[in-house]
Amino acid sequence: MAANPAEMAPIEQGTFWLPKASSNLAKDIDFGWDVAMWVSVIFFILVVVPIIYFVIRYRRKSESDLPPPTGHNTPLEIAWSVIPLAIVMGCFLVGFQGFIKTSVAPADAYIINVTGAKWFWTFTYPAADNFVSPNELRIPAGKPIKLVMSSKDVIHSFYVPEFRTKQDVVPGNYTSQWFTAEVNPSTDPRHTKDDKGFDIVRLTVECTEYCGTDHSRMLASVIVMNEPDFNKWLEISGDDPNKKPEEKGKELFTKFACAGCHSITSEPIKGGGPAFAGMYGRTEALEDGSVQINDDYIKESVLNPNAKVVKGFPKIMPSFQGQLNDKQISYLIAYLKTIK
Repeated sequence: MAANPAEMAPIEQGTFWLPKASSNLAKDIDFGWDVAMWVSVIFFILVVVPIIYFVIRYRRKSESDLPPPTGHNTPLEIAWSVIPLAIVMGCFLVGFQGFIKTSVAPADAYIINVTGAKWFWTFTYPAADNFVSPNELRIPAGKPIKLVMSSKDVIHSFYVPEFRTKQDVVPGNYTSQWFTAEVNPSTDPRHTKDDKGFDIVRLTVECTEYCGTDHSRMLASVIVMNEPDFNKWLEISGDDPNKKPEEKGKELFTKFACAGCHSITSEPIKGGGPAFAGMYGRTEALEDGSVQINDDYIKESVLNPNAKVVKGFPKIMPSFQGQLNDKQISYLIAYLKTIK
């Protein structure tokens, strides 16, 4: 399962080296980068230029041309030990200050839970009755955001280039990161409007820890909104009574990127799961028997996907326990019934 790269926002260049800074942490991270880069450039010049000069100036001119032996130079040796040590300690202090700032979130930060799984992201909003948003992280501009993250399978890494934030997402453990989006969704040159007419700035989440076949496609969107629009979005993002169950199921199928592993034709995706065309009501062979594809089997497969795996397919599907409720699963079942 993976987000569609065509839906991802391009990463806008800010400087020659780095993307456009869009968070409160970016300034400190960029300063640390600049210090390390310019120290490297200066010492590269100080070392390489003399080397080139010495190679030319003191090259050996004949077989009998032997240089006289040299002794040690105590002041020089102290200087080339103490000066680099002072520079390295200075770089450490710059980096450590940035590390402390990025590690400690403000007490009033808005908490969002993040779950990584092969190969998609899920964002849960505890303050909004655990509303779940697959592959789309919506946040208010100018408000501290704390992400509490875990993985369902292997190690992933949550990275937003414009925010300069990156943190591993580890199975069986919780990690966190925080940031404040410093963009104005109404006036930023990158701003656009979403399908509900809200002003937004769309950024991209990347997974920067190799996690398997579709690692490069494990992308999600960060949608930065004005805080009043964000609050309104949470209010209207629930169940729409005007849509048919199969329409809601199709939306869930798309949002959770089910098409990354399951084809809606009769031909399975290589390395993925069974194809869905005409699957409802069909009897499928298992490793230790057979099963009819009905409502109960689909629900069990969503919540406990490795319980009854169709013969010939790998056990790669993550559990959606806690991410889809019974009503949403019923919508998915209604949609799957329509795939002929």
